[in-house]
Amino acid sequence: AAMDYRHGLPFLPGYTFRDVSKSAFHRPQTLNYMNGYALPRRPTVGIGQDPLLSEHLIQQELSELDVRPSDLTYGSSEESLAQDFIPAHVALDKKVLRFYAYFEEDVLYSPEELYRVRPVVIYYYLEDDSMCIIEPMVENSGIPQGKRIKRQRLPKNECGEYYQWKDLNLGMDLEVYGVKYRITQCDAFTKEFMESEGMVVNDPEPMPEDPYNKRRTKPQPFYRTPPEFDRMHQFLTMDRKVLRFFAMWDDSDSLFGDTKPVTIQYFLVDDTVEIREVHKPNSGRDPFPVLMRRQRLPKKFKPVTFPSCVLEVSKDEVDQYYSPKDFRVGQTVTLLGRRFQLYDCDGFTKEYFQRNHPDIEMKPTEIPKEVDTLQGKEMEVPHYNGFGSLEDSLQNCLSLIPKPPKKNVLKMLENDHRVLRYSARLESLNPEDECRRFILSYFLSNDMISIYEKPTRNSGIIGGKFLEKTRIPKPNSTVQHPEYYSPADFAIGATVEVFSHRFVLTDADQYVLTYLESNSSQIPSQTLDSLQKKHGMACGNIQHTYLIHIC
Repeated sequence: AAMDYRHGLPFLPGYTFRDVSKSAFHRPQTLNYMNGYALPRRPTVGIGQDPLLSEHLIQQELSELDVRPSDLTYGSSEESLAQDFIPAHVALDKKVLRFYAYFEEDVLYSPEELYRVRPVVIYYYLEDDSMCIIEPMVENSGIPQGKRIKRQRLPKNECGEYYQWKDLNLGMDLEVYGVKYRITQCDAFTKEFMESEGMVVNDPEPMPEDPYNKRRTKPQPFYRTPPEFDRMHQFLTMDRKVLRFFAMWDDSDSLFGDTKPVTIQYFLVDDTVEIREVHKPNSGRDPFPVLMRRQRLPKKFKPVTFPSCVLEVSKDEVDQYYSPKDFRVGQTVTLLGRRFQLYDCDGFTKEYFQRNHPDIEMKPTEIPKEVDTLQGKEMEVPHYNGFGSLEDSLQNCLSLIPKPPKKNVLKMLENDHRVLRYSARLESLNPEDECRRFILSYFLSNDMISIYEKPTRNSGIIGGKFLEKTRIPKPNSTVQHPEYYSPADFAIGATVEVFSHRFVLTDADQYVLTYLESNSSQIPSQTLDSLQKKHGMACGNIQHTYLIHIC
């Protein structure tokens, strides 16, 4: 049994007692902070504790602190400076491992091949451990290629694990979604990265040759006479190669015919010809660019002894089709009953003829330039029909969608609410018009004139507005180039003809004289003198009447 060495009693029920003098039951604090450092705290000697034992423990702890190296307490001096933390998505951004691999695709129901070798490129993105598999595009392969698996984390097994970069190496099989990819090579960065992480990179393997491509490189034995022309070879070598000729279509024999520029395109892949018409802006012709659809053009027909019941021409009826040798620059070629004069071609066409037909000279010829009959000829404006104003009607001749005529805004703002008023009488053979008096108002903002008739009692004529605001042309001006009345024409005693009505100016207000004197450089002296004389006589009559009244 355990013995309690403090009291000399066995540690058994009935032999222990509770220390009634003990008042603190908490766990004592063993560490304390001094000057910012954590130091062990000296334990206090409690009641019933041996002070020699406590001193022994304290001396033992101090000796351990002295023996302990300073690097364990404060760290090494080299690591004293804290380094900046860089997350993985920043440190590994745009760092991609690239592996070259292939997979074998089984070919069913084919006696010539059992499988195909399809090369792919595997990209591993270190920033998020995602992968994507892309198959390089092969022209005219007939197989849907490109991105096989989009960028994602690829599952490794059914336990929910994903492929890591440590799982990839050369000479291994990578099984993804039931397809087994054989990794053969990698780029220099991938090899350097994996070796820096302590991985052993296997030796690269050669890419196996596709049996189908290997069979195509070797001549296949034929058990029949080969055809004169290999259409497959023509398709593989002449695809997207087009000869383009520039020609002029002479259509002058037809009604309203003309010479029109066209482009003749000869497709080398299947010996077809297409003719497109070159349209110019504002030519007035319908925009139908295809003059003749793409087709093979027959050149010579076989003799037919019986009438044909269809319009289509079959291959059995054609003896020879048009070839590139039939299109020569500088000559006229007849296609489907239409004459085309070839005058030039593009650079590829010239290189093709120099390489395949060096005996044919492709020298461009000059064509007569079209004489533009409208160039240098001014547009004739039709005669004014009298509807609306002349400026407003003219806009219908200048554009298809007429716009309102422009106004002199600065003049309207400067002369707003400025009106020159004149008194006038009507010059007429009718004696009843002698007593009629009018006020002619000239608006300086828009050069319009309005006439107002003063009401006269017992005259039998209703006064009011005689003429709406309008611009009045002079009687000697033409309709196409009218000349309108201005303040320079309104002298006292002058006659103003307004739409077959003759008005004689008899007086004007004081503002008219003030305005004309301020613009005396633009006003004739005769007009200004008549106004000054009229206002001078009026002032003299007023003074004479005033003196008589005083007397």
